[in-house]
Amino acid sequence: MLNWNDYNVAEGETPVSAPQQNTSVPPEVVSQALETLTEEAPLAPSSANDRVRAAAEAVASIDTAPGLEELEIGAARISVDEKAMINCRADLNQLVPFKYDWAWQKYLDGCANHWMPQEVNMTADVATWKSEDGLTEDERRIVMRSLGYFSTADSLVANNLVLGLYRLITNPECRQYLLRQAFEEAIHTHAYQYCIESLGMDEGEVFNMYREVPSVAKKASWSLDKTQVLSDPTFNTGTVETDQQLLRNLIGFYAVTEGIFFYCGFTQILSMGRRNKMTGVAEQFQYILRDESMHLNFGIDVINQIKLENPHLWTETFQQEVIQMILEGTTLEIEYARDTMPRGVLGMNASMMEEYLQFIANRRLNQLGLPEQFIGAQNPFPWMSEIMDLRKEKNFFETRVIEYQTGGALSWD
Repeated sequence: MLNWNDYNVAEGETPVSAPQQNTSVPPEVVSQALETLTEEAPLAPSSANDRVRAAAEAVASIDTAPGLEELEIGAARISVDEKAMINCRADLNQLVPFKYDWAWQKYLDGCANHWMPQEVNMTADVATWKSEDGLTEDERRIVMRSLGYFSTADSLVANNLVLGLYRLITNPECRQYLLRQAFEEAIHTHAYQYCIESLGMDEGEVFNMYREVPSVAKKASWSLDKTQVLSDPTFNTGTVETDQQLLRNLIGFYAVTEGIFFYCGFTQILSMGRRNKMTGVAEQFQYILRDESMHLNFGIDVINQIKLENPHLWTETFQQEVIQMILEGTTLEIEYARDTMPRGVLGMNASMMEEYLQFIANRRLNQLGLPEQFIGAQNPFPWMSEIMDLRKEKNFFETRVIEYQTGGALSWD
Protein backbone atom coordinates (compact mmCIF):
# COMPACT_ATOMS: atom_id res chain seq x y z
CA MET A 1 0.00 0.00 0.00
CA LEU A 2 1.50 3.32 -1.06
CA ASN A 3 1.63 6.06 1.50
CA TRP A 4 4.03 8.96 1.11
CA ASN A 5 4.54 9.26 4.87
CA ASP A 6 6.30 5.94 5.23
CA TYR A 7 7.20 4.74 1.75
CA ASN A 8 9.80 6.11 -0.62
CA VAL A 9 9.93 5.15 -4.28
CA ALA A 10 13.44 3.93 -5.11
CA GLU A 11 15.11 5.55 -8.08
CA GLY A 12 13.98 3.87 -11.27
CA GLU A 13 11.07 2.06 -9.62
CA THR A 14 7.52 2.47 -10.81
CA PRO A 15 4.80 2.41 -8.14
CA VAL A 16 2.08 -0.18 -8.56
CA SER A 17 -0.83 1.32 -10.47
CA ALA A 18 -4.37 0.87 -9.33
CA PRO A 19 -6.22 -1.76 -11.40
CA GLN A 20 -8.45 -0.24 -14.03
CA GLN A 21 -12.11 -1.01 -13.73
CA ASN A 22 -14.87 -0.16 -16.17
CA THR A 23 -17.18 2.38 -14.51
CA SER A 24 -19.19 3.66 -17.46
CA VAL A 25 -22.82 2.64 -17.73
CA PRO A 26 -23.46 1.06 -21.16
CA PRO A 27 -26.15 2.97 -23.11
CA GLU A 28 -28.09 -0.24 -23.73
CA VAL A 29 -28.42 -0.78 -19.96
CA VAL A 30 -29.95 2.66 -19.52
CA SER A 31 -32.26 2.22 -22.53
CA GLN A 32 -33.50 -1.20 -21.43
CA ALA A 33 -34.14 0.01 -17.88
CA LEU A 34 -36.14 3.00 -19.14
CA GLU A 35 -38.15 0.82 -21.53
CA THR A 36 -38.95 -1.61 -18.73
CA LEU A 37 -40.09 1.16 -16.40
CA THR A 38 -42.21 2.74 -19.13
CA GLU A 39 -43.85 -0.55 -20.15
CA GLU A 40 -44.47 -1.83 -16.64
CA ALA A 41 -45.40 1.48 -14.97
CA PRO A 42 -47.54 3.60 -17.34
CA LEU A 43 -47.84 7.27 -16.44
CA ALA A 44 -51.55 7.14 -15.62
CA PRO A 45 -52.80 3.76 -14.33
CA SER A 46 -56.53 3.56 -13.88
CA SER A 47 -56.43 3.15 -10.08
CA ALA A 48 -54.20 3.35 -7.03
CA ASN A 49 -53.92 -0.46 -6.99
CA ASP A 50 -52.76 -0.40 -10.59
CA ARG A 51 -50.08 2.13 -9.74
CA VAL A 52 -48.82 0.08 -6.79
CA ARG A 53 -48.79 -3.11 -8.90
CA ALA A 54 -46.99 -1.41 -11.78
CA ALA A 55 -44.33 0.01 -9.45
CA ALA A 56 -43.76 -3.40 -7.82
CA GLU A 57 -43.41 -5.11 -11.20
CA ALA A 58 -40.98 -2.44 -12.44
CA VAL A 59 -38.81 -2.82 -9.34
CA ALA A 60 -38.86 -6.61 -9.65
CA SER A 61 -37.72 -6.35 -13.25
CA ILE A 62 -34.48 -4.63 -12.19
CA ASP A 63 -33.11 -8.03 -11.20
CA THR A 64 -33.39 -9.17 -14.81
CA ALA A 65 -31.28 -6.27 -16.09
CA PRO A 66 -27.58 -6.84 -16.90
CA GLY A 67 -25.44 -7.64 -13.85
CA LEU A 68 -24.51 -4.99 -11.30
CA GLU A 69 -20.86 -5.55 -12.08
CA GLU A 70 -21.44 -3.63 -15.32
CA LEU A 71 -22.61 -0.55 -13.42
CA GLU A 72 -20.46 1.99 -11.60
CA ILE A 73 -21.65 0.82 -8.20
CA GLY A 74 -20.05 -2.53 -8.97
CA ALA A 75 -20.65 -5.92 -7.42
CA ALA A 76 -17.10 -6.60 -6.21
CA ARG A 77 -15.64 -5.48 -2.90
CA ILE A 78 -12.89 -2.87 -3.06
CA SER A 79 -9.38 -3.65 -1.85
CA VAL A 80 -6.97 -1.05 -0.51
CA ASP A 81 -4.64 -1.48 -3.47
CA GLU A 82 -7.38 -0.43 -5.87
CA LYS A 83 -7.62 3.01 -4.24
CA ALA A 84 -5.69 5.99 -5.60
CA MET A 85 -5.64 9.73 -5.08
CA ILE A 86 -6.41 10.59 -8.72
CA ASN A 87 -7.69 8.68 -11.77
CA CYS A 88 -9.03 5.85 -9.62
CA ARG A 89 -11.64 3.68 -11.34
CA ALA A 90 -12.75 1.82 -8.21
CA ASP A 91 -16.11 2.45 -6.57
CA LEU A 92 -15.90 5.81 -4.78
CA ASN A 93 -18.98 5.03 -2.70
CA GLN A 94 -17.05 2.48 -0.62
CA LEU A 95 -15.40 4.48 2.15
CA VAL A 96 -13.60 1.57 3.79
CA PRO A 97 -11.09 0.01 3.88
CA PHE A 98 -9.07 3.21 4.31
CA LYS A 99 -5.94 3.64 2.28
CA TYR A 100 -5.01 7.02 3.73
CA ASP A 101 -5.64 6.84 7.48
CA TRP A 102 -4.23 10.37 7.83
CA ALA A 103 -7.09 11.76 5.73
CA TRP A 104 -9.74 10.18 7.96
CA GLN A 105 -7.95 11.40 11.08
CA LYS A 106 -7.90 14.94 9.70
CA TYR A 107 -11.64 14.68 9.08
CA LEU A 108 -12.17 13.64 12.72
CA ASP A 109 -9.89 16.43 13.95
CA GLY A 110 -11.82 18.94 11.86
CA CYS A 111 -15.10 17.81 13.39
CA ALA A 112 -13.59 18.17 16.88
CA ASN A 113 -12.69 21.79 16.08
CA HIS A 114 -16.23 22.87 15.30
CA TRP A 115 -17.22 26.42 16.26
CA MET A 116 -19.67 29.10 15.15
CA PRO A 117 -19.09 32.86 14.79
CA GLN A 118 -21.99 33.91 17.03
CA GLU A 119 -20.31 32.20 19.99
CA VAL A 120 -17.73 34.99 20.06
CA ASN A 121 -18.63 38.13 22.03
CA MET A 122 -18.13 41.22 19.87
CA THR A 123 -19.29 43.83 22.40
CA ALA A 124 -15.82 45.16 23.25
CA ASP A 125 -14.87 45.27 19.56
CA VAL A 126 -17.91 47.38 18.68
CA ALA A 127 -17.06 49.86 21.45
CA THR A 128 -13.43 50.04 20.35
CA TRP A 129 -14.31 50.46 16.69
CA LYS A 130 -16.82 53.24 17.35
CA SER A 131 -14.56 55.10 19.74
CA GLU A 132 -12.62 57.97 18.17
CA ASP A 133 -9.43 57.02 19.99
CA GLY A 134 -10.04 53.25 20.15
CA LEU A 135 -7.69 52.46 17.27
CA THR A 136 -5.11 54.35 15.27
CA GLU A 137 -5.66 54.91 11.55
CA ASP A 138 -3.02 52.29 10.79
CA GLU A 139 -4.80 49.75 12.99
CA ARG A 140 -8.14 50.52 11.36
CA ARG A 141 -6.53 50.03 7.97
CA ILE A 142 -5.33 46.58 9.00
CA VAL A 143 -8.78 45.50 10.21
CA MET A 144 -10.48 46.77 7.05
CA ARG A 145 -7.93 45.20 4.69
CA SER A 146 -7.99 41.86 6.49
CA LEU A 147 -11.77 41.57 6.46
CA GLY A 148 -11.84 42.81 2.86
CA TYR A 149 -9.42 40.18 1.59
CA PHE A 150 -10.56 37.21 3.63
CA SER A 151 -14.29 37.74 3.12
CA THR A 152 -13.76 37.03 -0.58
CA ALA A 153 -10.76 34.67 -0.40
CA ASP A 154 -12.60 31.97 1.52
CA SER A 155 -15.46 32.11 -0.99
CA LEU A 156 -12.93 31.55 -3.79
CA VAL A 157 -11.49 28.64 -1.82
CA ALA A 158 -14.93 27.08 -1.32
CA ASN A 159 -15.74 27.40 -5.03
CA ASN A 160 -12.50 25.64 -5.91
CA LEU A 161 -13.25 22.81 -3.49
CA VAL A 162 -16.83 22.22 -4.57
CA LEU A 163 -16.58 22.85 -8.30
CA GLY A 164 -13.18 21.29 -8.96
CA LEU A 165 -11.27 19.33 -6.35
CA TYR A 166 -14.09 17.17 -4.99
CA ARG A 167 -14.83 15.79 -8.45
CA LEU A 168 -11.19 15.14 -9.36
CA ILE A 169 -9.82 13.68 -6.11
CA THR A 170 -10.82 10.03 -6.47
CA ASN A 171 -10.46 8.81 -2.90
CA PRO A 172 -13.49 8.64 -0.58
CA GLU A 173 -11.73 9.34 2.73
CA CYS A 174 -10.09 12.42 1.22
CA ARG A 175 -13.43 13.48 -0.19
CA GLN A 176 -14.88 13.16 3.30
CA TYR A 177 -12.32 15.70 4.55
CA LEU A 178 -13.00 17.98 1.57
CA LEU A 179 -16.66 18.06 2.59
CA ARG A 180 -15.65 19.10 6.10
CA GLN A 181 -13.28 21.71 4.71
CA ALA A 182 -15.99 23.15 2.45
CA PHE A 183 -18.25 23.56 5.49
CA GLU A 184 -15.44 25.24 7.41
CA GLU A 185 -14.89 27.69 4.55
CA ALA A 186 -18.58 28.58 4.79
CA ILE A 187 -18.14 29.19 8.54
CA HIS A 188 -15.13 31.42 7.84
CA THR A 189 -17.04 33.52 5.31
CA HIS A 190 -19.85 33.72 7.86
CA ALA A 191 -17.37 34.87 10.53
CA TYR A 192 -16.05 37.71 8.37
CA GLN A 193 -19.57 38.80 7.53
CA TYR A 194 -20.48 38.66 11.23
CA CYS A 195 -17.49 40.87 12.10
CA ILE A 196 -18.30 43.35 9.33
CA GLU A 197 -21.96 43.54 10.33
CA SER A 198 -21.18 43.81 14.07
CA LEU A 199 -18.76 46.69 13.51
CA GLY A 200 -21.15 48.49 11.19
CA MET A 201 -18.66 48.66 8.32
CA ASP A 202 -19.57 49.70 4.79
CA GLU A 203 -20.30 46.25 3.36
CA GLY A 204 -20.01 47.42 -0.24
CA GLU A 205 -16.53 48.77 0.38
CA VAL A 206 -15.28 45.73 2.27
CA PHE A 207 -16.69 43.04 -0.01
CA ASN A 208 -15.42 44.78 -3.15
CA MET A 209 -11.82 45.27 -2.05
CA TYR A 210 -10.78 42.31 -4.18
CA ARG A 211 -11.87 44.38 -7.18
CA GLU A 212 -10.83 47.86 -6.08
CA VAL A 213 -7.70 47.65 -3.87
CA PRO A 214 -4.64 46.68 -5.99
CA SER A 215 -2.75 44.69 -3.33
CA VAL A 216 -5.90 42.68 -2.59
CA ALA A 217 -6.96 42.34 -6.22
CA LYS A 218 -3.57 40.97 -7.30
CA LYS A 219 -3.75 38.14 -4.78
CA ALA A 220 -7.31 37.23 -5.77
CA SER A 221 -6.40 37.38 -9.47
CA TRP A 222 -3.37 35.12 -8.95
CA SER A 223 -5.45 32.54 -7.09
CA LEU A 224 -8.17 32.54 -9.75
CA ASP A 225 -5.63 32.16 -12.54
CA LYS A 226 -4.12 29.06 -10.93
CA THR A 227 -7.40 27.40 -9.98
CA GLN A 228 -10.17 28.48 -12.34
CA VAL A 229 -9.67 25.82 -15.02
CA LEU A 230 -10.80 23.06 -12.66
CA SER A 231 -14.26 24.60 -12.33
CA ASP A 232 -14.83 23.81 -16.02
CA PRO A 233 -17.13 20.73 -15.93
CA THR A 234 -15.48 19.39 -19.09
CA PHE A 235 -12.03 19.28 -17.46
CA ASN A 236 -10.87 15.78 -16.56
CA THR A 237 -7.60 14.25 -15.46
CA GLY A 238 -5.98 11.21 -17.07
CA THR A 239 -3.13 12.64 -19.12
CA VAL A 240 0.22 13.99 -18.00
CA GLU A 241 -0.87 17.48 -18.97
CA THR A 242 -4.19 17.41 -17.11
CA ASP A 243 -2.75 15.60 -14.09
CA GLN A 244 -0.09 18.29 -13.81
CA GLN A 245 -2.82 20.93 -14.12
CA LEU A 246 -4.57 19.41 -11.09
CA LEU A 247 -1.27 19.30 -9.20
CA ARG A 248 -0.64 22.94 -10.17
CA ASN A 249 -4.07 23.82 -8.79
CA LEU A 250 -3.45 22.01 -5.52
CA ILE A 251 -0.13 23.78 -5.00
CA GLY A 252 -1.56 27.19 -5.90
CA PHE A 253 -4.60 26.53 -3.74
CA TYR A 254 -3.06 24.98 -0.62
CA ALA A 255 0.63 25.99 -0.61
CA VAL A 256 0.18 29.57 -1.82
CA THR A 257 -3.39 30.82 -1.29
CA GLU A 258 -3.93 29.16 2.08
CA GLY A 259 -0.24 28.65 2.86
CA ILE A 260 1.17 32.14 2.14
CA PHE A 261 -1.56 34.65 1.25
CA PHE A 262 -3.31 34.22 4.61
CA TYR A 263 -0.32 34.77 6.87
CA CYS A 264 0.22 38.52 6.82
CA GLY A 265 -3.39 39.30 7.70
CA PHE A 266 -3.60 36.62 10.36
CA THR A 267 -0.38 37.81 12.00
CA GLN A 268 -1.58 41.42 12.03
CA ILE A 269 -4.99 40.66 13.56
CA LEU A 270 -3.62 38.22 16.13
CA SER A 271 -0.95 40.72 17.13
CA MET A 272 -3.74 43.20 17.70
CA GLY A 273 -5.54 40.69 19.93
CA ARG A 274 -2.40 40.08 21.97
CA ARG A 275 -2.48 43.81 22.77
CA ASN A 276 -6.08 43.49 23.99
CA LYS A 277 -7.50 45.29 20.94
CA MET A 278 -10.36 43.94 18.78
CA THR A 279 -10.30 40.76 20.83
CA GLY A 280 -13.51 39.35 19.32
CA VAL A 281 -12.22 39.67 15.75
CA ALA A 282 -8.87 38.24 16.85
CA GLU A 283 -10.52 35.29 18.59
CA GLN A 284 -12.40 34.41 15.42
CA PHE A 285 -9.17 34.72 13.41
CA GLN A 286 -7.48 32.38 15.88
CA TYR A 287 -10.11 29.72 15.30
CA ILE A 288 -9.95 30.26 11.54
CA LEU A 289 -6.15 30.01 11.52
CA ARG A 290 -6.33 26.69 13.32
CA ASP A 291 -8.77 25.40 10.71
CA GLU A 292 -6.58 26.71 7.90
CA SER A 293 -3.50 25.06 9.38
CA MET A 294 -5.24 21.70 9.06
CA HIS A 295 -6.39 22.55 5.53
CA LEU A 296 -2.79 23.32 4.61
CA ASN A 297 -1.43 20.10 6.13
CA PHE A 298 -4.11 18.04 4.39
CA GLY A 299 -3.35 19.67 1.04
CA ILE A 300 0.40 19.07 1.39
CA ASP A 301 -0.29 15.40 2.19
CA VAL A 302 -2.51 15.07 -0.90
CA ILE A 303 0.10 16.73 -3.13
CA ASN A 304 2.88 14.48 -1.84
CA GLN A 305 0.72 11.37 -2.19
CA ILE A 306 0.01 12.24 -5.83
CA LYS A 307 3.75 12.73 -6.37
CA LEU A 308 4.43 9.31 -4.85
CA GLU A 309 1.81 7.53 -6.93
CA ASN A 310 2.65 9.46 -10.12
CA PRO A 311 6.39 10.24 -10.06
CA HIS A 312 6.38 10.95 -13.80
CA LEU A 313 4.47 14.18 -13.08
CA TRP A 314 7.17 15.60 -10.79
CA THR A 315 9.64 16.50 -13.52
CA GLU A 316 12.53 18.91 -13.10
CA THR A 317 10.71 21.43 -15.28
CA PHE A 318 7.54 21.15 -13.21
CA GLN A 319 9.52 21.52 -9.97
CA GLN A 320 11.01 24.76 -11.25
CA GLU A 321 7.51 25.97 -12.10
CA VAL A 322 6.37 25.19 -8.55
CA ILE A 323 9.30 27.11 -7.08
CA GLN A 324 8.34 30.06 -9.27
CA MET A 325 4.75 29.86 -8.00
CA ILE A 326 5.96 30.00 -4.38
CA LEU A 327 8.18 32.99 -5.17
CA GLU A 328 5.35 34.82 -6.93
CA GLY A 329 3.01 34.21 -4.00
CA THR A 330 5.62 35.46 -1.53
CA THR A 331 6.21 38.61 -3.60
CA LEU A 332 2.49 39.38 -3.73
CA GLU A 333 2.07 38.88 0.02
CA ILE A 334 5.07 41.14 0.75
CA GLU A 335 3.46 43.79 -1.46
CA TYR A 336 0.25 43.39 0.55
CA ALA A 337 2.23 43.77 3.80
CA ARG A 338 3.75 47.03 2.60
CA ASP A 339 0.34 48.34 1.58
CA THR A 340 -1.26 47.50 4.93
CA MET A 341 1.69 48.64 7.05
CA PRO A 342 3.16 51.81 5.54
CA ARG A 343 4.50 52.54 9.05
CA GLY A 344 5.40 50.42 12.06
CA VAL A 345 2.32 49.20 13.93
CA LEU A 346 1.48 46.57 16.57
CA GLY A 347 5.14 45.85 17.26
CA MET A 348 5.84 44.94 13.66
CA ASN A 349 6.64 46.56 10.33
CA ALA A 350 6.78 45.62 6.65
CA SER A 351 10.45 44.62 6.85
CA MET A 352 9.78 42.15 9.68
CA MET A 353 6.78 40.79 7.81
CA GLU A 354 8.90 40.32 4.68
CA GLU A 355 11.33 38.09 6.58
CA TYR A 356 8.44 36.20 8.14
CA LEU A 357 6.92 35.52 4.72
CA GLN A 358 10.28 34.37 3.38
CA PHE A 359 10.48 32.01 6.36
CA ILE A 360 6.98 30.72 5.55
CA ALA A 361 7.91 30.29 1.86
CA ASN A 362 10.91 28.17 2.85
CA ARG A 363 8.60 26.03 4.98
CA ARG A 364 6.25 25.43 2.03
CA LEU A 365 9.17 24.52 -0.23
CA ASN A 366 10.50 22.08 2.36
CA GLN A 367 7.09 20.47 2.73
CA LEU A 368 7.00 19.90 -1.03
CA GLY A 369 10.52 18.47 -1.09
CA LEU A 370 12.01 21.51 -2.84
CA PRO A 371 15.08 23.59 -1.91
CA GLU A 372 14.76 26.74 0.18
CA GLN A 373 15.01 29.99 -1.75
CA PHE A 374 15.51 32.43 1.14
CA ILE A 375 18.62 31.21 2.90
CA GLY A 376 18.82 32.26 6.54
CA ALA A 377 15.28 33.66 6.81
CA GLN A 378 14.11 33.52 10.45
CA ASN A 379 10.74 33.73 12.16
CA PRO A 380 10.44 37.14 13.88
CA PHE A 381 7.02 36.15 15.31
CA PRO A 382 7.55 32.89 17.24
CA TRP A 383 4.26 33.42 19.08
CA MET A 384 2.46 32.62 15.80
CA SER A 385 3.69 29.03 16.03
CA GLU A 386 2.23 28.80 19.52
CA ILE A 387 -1.17 30.06 18.38
CA MET A 388 -1.28 27.47 15.58
CA ASP A 389 -0.59 24.60 17.99
CA LEU A 390 -3.97 22.86 18.25
CA ARG A 391 -3.32 20.86 21.39
CA LYS A 392 -1.11 23.00 23.55
CA GLU A 393 -2.58 25.07 26.36
CA LYS A 394 -1.93 28.74 25.65
CA ASN A 395 -2.52 32.16 27.13
CA PHE A 396 -4.64 34.28 24.82
CA PHE A 397 -6.38 37.54 25.65
CA GLU A 398 -5.58 36.84 29.31
CA THR A 399 -7.60 33.64 29.12
CA ARG A 400 -6.49 30.13 28.36
CA VAL A 401 -8.06 27.85 25.78
CA ILE A 402 -7.70 24.21 26.78
CA GLU A 403 -7.84 21.62 24.00
CA TYR A 404 -9.59 23.55 21.21
CA GLN A 405 -12.74 21.56 20.64
CA THR A 406 -16.34 22.41 19.75
CA GLY A 407 -17.31 25.99 20.50
CA GLY A 408 -19.84 24.99 23.15
CA ALA A 409 -17.23 22.88 24.93
CA LEU A 410 -14.45 25.48 25.15
CA SER A 411 -12.98 25.57 28.65
CA TRP A 412 -11.70 28.94 29.84
CA ASP A 413 -9.72 29.87 32.94
